Amino acid sequence: MDNRKNWARRVPAIVTAAAVAVSAHDAMATNGYMTNGVTPQQKAMAGAGVAADTGVMGMALNPALGVNNTGVEACFSIFSPDRDVTIGPGGPLTPGTHRSNNRVFAVPCGGANWRLNDRSTLGFVAYGNGGMNTKYSTNFFAGFGAGSSPLGVDLMQLFISPTWSHEVNEQFSIGVAPVFAIQGFRAYGLEAFAGMSSNPLAVSNNGTDWSYGAGINLGLAWSPNDSFTLGAAYRSRVYMSEFDDYAGLYAEQGDFDIPAQLTVAAAFKASDALTLTAEYQHIWYNDIAAIGNPQTPANFPLGTDTGAGFGWKDMDVFRVAAAYQVNDTLTLRGGVSYASEFIDPVSTVINTLAPATPQWHIGLGASWQLDDSRSLSVSYTRALSHSITGMNPVMTGGAPQSAGLRMDQHELAIGMSWAW
Repeated sequence: MDNRKNWARRVPAIVTAAAVAVSAHDAMATNGYMTNGVTPQQKAMAGAGVAADTGVMGMALNPALGVNNTGVEACFSIFSPDRDVTIGPGGPLTPGTHRSNNRVFAVPCGGANWRLNDRSTLGFVAYGNGGMNTKYSTNFFAGFGAGSSPLGVDLMQLFISPTWSHEVNEQFSIGVAPVFAIQGFRAYGLEAFAGMSSNPLAVSNNGTDWSYGAGINLGLAWSPNDSFTLGAAYRSRVYMSEFDDYAGLYAEQGDFDIPAQLTVAAAFKASDALTLTAEYQHIWYNDIAAIGNPQTPANFPLGTDTGAGFGWKDMDVFRVAAAYQVNDTLTLRGGVSYASEFIDPVSTVINTLAPATPQWHIGLGASWQLDDSRSLSVSYTRALSHSITGMNPVMTGGAPQSAGLRMDQHELAIGMSWAW
């Protein structure tokens, strides 16, 4: 490998650290591997924020909301997922319950927004989009004849997005936000899959490989009166460069684009103090071959254009939430979200590497107005435990061996805002 390639691969890591000081492992309360809200205000409402005002970082979800707030915001989350897999008897996988290590992650985020004129603002946001991480002390794939310990994968993503917001009139605003993404991936202990790959040397234990790309986030908000707001945001597919070091693991020679998503929402101001909001979101996981391809005989060897993926289906997410302003100083928030089941039981064997099973998220939080310009926000999110069990003889050499996935999550977040 020449020095230019070595240097080029360091650039995303350098930019990541300089932009937002993202921790080595990026993972958050997630729908699949997508973050369920960015800031404490949004996480307190189970990820809602496309129609309801959540401050400067609201433009991370809906760029059109940038016209509502100017200032700077910094936020920080402590995320703790608990995930394990249970392997049944009768095949090459090591039976028993295997619990993943790495159960505490720190994730910062932040952004700022400036007014250009009476109708337009220009800002930027930087935040972790999501991620996957597992690290098992026991390599339960070693029964295939190979496999070092530990076993697992680590996917981390960062979005950096300049945002232009424009108030067309007093009722209608739009927003445009180019999305620049950096993602890092590494896999370890997957030597057993080398024999199933079109590129056996690009499957496992190759360190962290970096990928980067771009997409766009478009938003609109319409408030026909003082009580009602409709919002919508569409983030396109983010086209990423390939993970060359893992071209034999992921379909399409290591391609791992980030799927598109659409969110539509409504917010209703029931009183001067109470705002209610509801959202529907669709995530196109199945459009990404590395994520959506099934694990049938026709989908091998790994790494080819039709290579086996995680077998994820598209996801639908429903959210309801409320914000209640107790007084001029204190605002309380809460919300619930439900995500459709997207892992087919026939795909559980490969999803032991990424057991992203939670469907229900419950959020609670509060904001305190400290003075005319500063506010402090906190939240707690609980992703309830959910399990999926299935089997895929294609992945276990013809043996009818079951694999059960389970995960639950806790997340604490804190944020500080300065208005100008």
